[in-house]
Formats: sequence, C-alpha cells, structure tokens
Amino acid sequence: MSILEVKNLVKTYGKGENEVHAVDNVSFSVNEGEFVAIVGASGSGKSTLLHLIGGVDEPTSGKVIIDDEDIYSYSKDKLAIFRRQKVGIVYQFYNLIPVLNVRENITLPVDLDGKNPDQDKLSELLKTLGLEDRADYLPNQLSGGQQQRVSIGRALFNDPKIILADEPTGNLDHKASEEIVRLLREANQKYHQTIIMVTHDEKIAAQAGRVITFADGKIVSDRVNKAQER
Repeated sequence: MSILEVKNLVKTYGKGENEVHAVDNVSFSVNEGEFVAIVGASGSGKSTLLHLIGGVDEPTSGKVIIDDEDIYSYSKDKLAIFRRQKVGIVYQFYNLIPVLNVRENITLPVDLDGKNPDQDKLSELLKTLGLEDRADYLPNQLSGGQQQRVSIGRALFNDPKIILADEPTGNLDHKASEEIVRLLREANQKYHQTIIMVTHDEKIAAQAGRVITFADGKIVSDRVNKAQER
C-alpha cells in the first residue's frame, strides 16, 4: 500500500539565465513500511526533495500525497499541524531545544498538541535508544550521537506516517553513524516505520531496502537492495 506519492514535483530557483531546477519533474511512490535511501552528490537536489516531501519547503508545481492527503492543498497552519502529527523529521544538526531535557525533547510533538505523553511508550523508546540514564540531561550534556538518538526518538514518538532523515549521520563519526543507521533500521523493522533517508554516503545507503539515486534534480536510478530484503 502506497503511503507517499510524489507527482511531477518541481522546485525552481531564480529566473531566466539564472533559473535552477533543484527538483525537476520528479515522480515516485513509497509503500508503507519501506526503508528508502535517496543518495546523490552535494548539490544534486536530494535534500530539497526531502524538504518538499516533508512540507518544509513549497514546490513550484506538482503534488506530494501522504496517506491519501495532498499536503499542498492545505493552508499553512493546517500544513504545520499535519507535519507535526504525521511526519517525523531527523536533521543532520539535531534541532533539539537546548532548554529541554531528553525526555522533554522526545515528547515535544505530543506536548505541542496539548496531549499527555504515553509514559510507558516513552520508557520503551528511551530503552531502545539507549538513553534511559540520560533522560534528564540537556542537549549540551550529550555527545553528537546521543543528540541524534534523541532526534530519532522525537521523530518516532508521535507515530508518524513517515520519517524523513536528512543526512542523519553527516555530523557524526563512523561509530556513531553506524549506531544511528542501526536505530533507523530497527525502527523500520520493529515498528514497521516508513523511512526515507537522504545521504551522500553509498555505504550508508546500502543499509536501506531501496536506493534511489538523484542527480541534477532528477531520479537516475531506483533499485531494490536485495541484500536488505526481509
């Protein structure tokens, strides 16, 4: 079952001779429970594509349909709510709130909706993330790898329809990078979470079940990674 449909998506910057097609008439779909890596060189447009899928940026034309909802038919306020409730985003530089501790950062999307966080779920997630003994720490008391684990926890906690990870290992050393990719794979396998991860690293991309190669704003290949098929 398709959870995401991208239809003729275009993002253009500039005009005339300075016009750049960062995303150039891109179409593809992702099924529920897939782990997809979008790989490409710096400047290929892959992060722009991810931001368009997540409703962070607005396309020049085309559609993004998540869970049968055309997200760009919404008002800005409704899109912000949809994004918070249905899309989990993991950034390269964590984007944690510095005055909130680990527990508070993870439950932030639920808190913003005025709901009471499920404490049993939080405990399970902290254990999965290996952050049980860091729950009351502030972000500046954590390593980069630990901060990225918090970011993953925040993305997972609200049971989003899809998680978008934008170069989640780009600011980490090799060991921490392996740990983050392991956690994303575990989220995909344990929670059947749909994940789309942007990376420039072919080795990181090889951990996904499907690899889309992006160049000059276009998809140049889309293949199933048989080594990762479950």
